[in-house]
Amino acid sequence: MSGSTQREPSSDPTRSGNHERDDRPGTSGTHAPVPGRTAMTSVSASEAGQGAAPAAAHVRLEHVTKTFPAAGSGGRPLTALDDVSLEVSHGEVFGVVGHSGAGKSTLVRLINGLETPTAGRVYLGGRELTSLTERARREVRRDTGMIFQQFNLFRSRTVAGNVAYPLKVARVGQPERDRRVARLLDFVGLLDRAHDHPEQLSGGQKQRVGIARALATEPSLLLADEATSALDPQTTSEVLDLLRRANRNLGVTIVIITHELDVIQSIADRVAVLDGGRVVESGSLYDVFAQPRTEAAARIIGMALRDRPSAATLARLRLTHPGRIVTVRVRDRAAFQTALASTFLSHGVAAEIIFGGIGELQDRPVGSLTFELTGPDGAGGPDGAGAVDAAITALRADGVDVTEEPAEEG
Repeated sequence: MSGSTQREPSSDPTRSGNHERDDRPGTSGTHAPVPGRTAMTSVSASEAGQGAAPAAAHVRLEHVTKTFPAAGSGGRPLTALDDVSLEVSHGEVFGVVGHSGAGKSTLVRLINGLETPTAGRVYLGGRELTSLTERARREVRRDTGMIFQQFNLFRSRTVAGNVAYPLKVARVGQPERDRRVARLLDFVGLLDRAHDHPEQLSGGQKQRVGIARALATEPSLLLADEATSALDPQTTSEVLDLLRRANRNLGVTIVIITHELDVIQSIADRVAVLDGGRVVESGSLYDVFAQPRTEAAARIIGMALRDRPSAATLARLRLTHPGRIVTVRVRDRAAFQTALASTFLSHGVAAEIIFGGIGELQDRPVGSLTFELTGPDGAGGPDGAGAVDAAITALRADGVDVTEEPAEEG
């Protein structure tokens, strides 16, 4: 990546006529086809017809497993992904969230065709990658842009030269290259830095160059692999806003792979939760965050919402709140809290909010409230306990998600 022998790129918004040798390091930007050109002209008709997907999803994985062989004679094979099925629709922002080691990076490499599955099928743009020849796979891959965590810019090239590189590889003529580079640098707010080199830029500016480079050949799909992990919160917000504009203004499908739940909350339309190499839950962003159906998803999402008390917090709360402690998940329906209060009142139960948080996700409320409940005869009396039980039963019968927090051990 140091590239000390590389020369200034021939394409930037204000210079032309320079010539440069075609050096192609493996960490270069995305090489996608230019709209208006026929992406499959160098692929035979038989290759072009291989692997049609059964539906019009932009990305589809069907029962995909990826196992890596054992490292050394005493090691065991590593299953990075286990029976993963998901699909991404055209034009949406799809988030994949999970902790380190969940299989996120392997998933990215399968989508862009750099890895092949041990079992299952991967479709991209209506074609099954696993059935294609390597030549045909490269052609399909060119319609995908990559945005990297560590930017992967050529240090010897200017900002304009980095953005122009995939256009040069795609053999786009220099006048068109110059026009497109200028347009993209204006789009990401760096037109005035066209002649600067990466070391003169901040981390956020480098990532904006990376986004411009990924968009240079107008791919239909962007893969963002931990694209904001190296950035501060303010810069992360700016980069996400830029990706949001790319999705809305350019119609690009975006798959964001991240361990940062705040990123998913900010931009995704739908989300899949990856845990231990398996998709434990997927669906609309609101449904998955507001009411996770699995313990693994609830654990991961709870770290983002911070709306439920930890074990240590519960222990502190019990010192001053001896009643029954329950957590109610907030629902997106009219007068929800009024209905809660009415149920408690009708059963003679006193309810005090002692923890919780309610936020907004896709213009809908999300979060939980933790209550101390005491009956008419106090928490320990038989009448009081029965009234609390009856109130909890009534709420659950009405479809309310109520969790009784475990009593303190010992």
